[in-house]
Amino acid sequence: MPKYTADNWPIACPMLLFGGLDSKGGPIQDAAPEEWDRQMREVSLMGFTEMDPLDVWVRVGDLSPERLDLFKQVMAANNLTIPGVSTSRKSLVDADRGADYLAYGHRVIDAAVLLGARYVSFGFFQATTPAQNAAIWFWLADGYKDSPDPEIYQLAVARVRELAKHAASVGIEITLEMYEDTYLGSSEGCLQFVQDVDHPACGLNPDFGNLVRLHRPLEPITEAFERMLPYTNYWHIKNYTRDFDPATGSYATHPVPLGGGYVNYRPIIARALELGFEGAFMVEHYGSDSLWNLAESREYLRSVLRTKLALQD
Repeated sequence: MPKYTADNWPIACPMLLFGGLDSKGGPIQDAAPEEWDRQMREVSLMGFTEMDPLDVWVRVGDLSPERLDLFKQVMAANNLTIPGVSTSRKSLVDADRGADYLAYGHRVIDAAVLLGARYVSFGFFQATTPAQNAAIWFWLADGYKDSPDPEIYQLAVARVRELAKHAASVGIEITLEMYEDTYLGSSEGCLQFVQDVDHPACGLNPDFGNLVRLHRPLEPITEAFERMLPYTNYWHIKNYTRDFDPATGSYATHPVPLGGGYVNYRPIIARALELGFEGAFMVEHYGSDSLWNLAESREYLRSVLRTKLALQD
């Protein structure tokens, strides 16, 4: 029997939707607990029982022990738990700060344990470029690309394995986020990398939406997930509309709730369950009323889980 039911399966809200500022315009990282409460309470009022702090919002790995305890108290007051803690744009092989980000990754793992999380998500995507910052959607401009140098690839593998060993020693797991033009930029790349890391506490975060939104050819969806799902433990999940005009070669994509986009997640989630997936989801959305869209995606996930789990009985 699965570990969860459709009604209590952990589906987290990403707190990055609030950005990095409090109500007074200061950094939420350094804000009073009342400011954390204001934003957590809104998430809770929208029906979420889980959240992912995501370090675009609060870097839990950089909170003092006293502040981390306060953070946990505010979570509890809002009936929120954290299944996973995600890092963003802190590549372990960043040419200037890779070693710093490795040390930071260890701090995040320790903080995640204290917050009751089961997973910490890492990726190799780096800071957005000026062109990306100027675009209407940042993914419409090319960003950082991982080096083809075998030595840097092996450094990436070694640093991820180091984090996986740490995670295993404290009873949790790490996960690797799929992202274009990185070592995890395709399903084959994800599969190869996790196999090269070769550690039971290292899985995949098959964030295929990161590829769907791009204005470029897309690998076959079913085959991509068939490669990644056996290793999936924490899942950032989002959807986009996607259109292509062969006459002009132009693409058009736009964020939408999970049930209304290009990817039909119903059979994919069914396949994940068949393969024994018992990890957590984090729903994502960019633009418009993100919180409303995230709640819609959460309910879509619960409806799919309800149907597919019933069919397993």
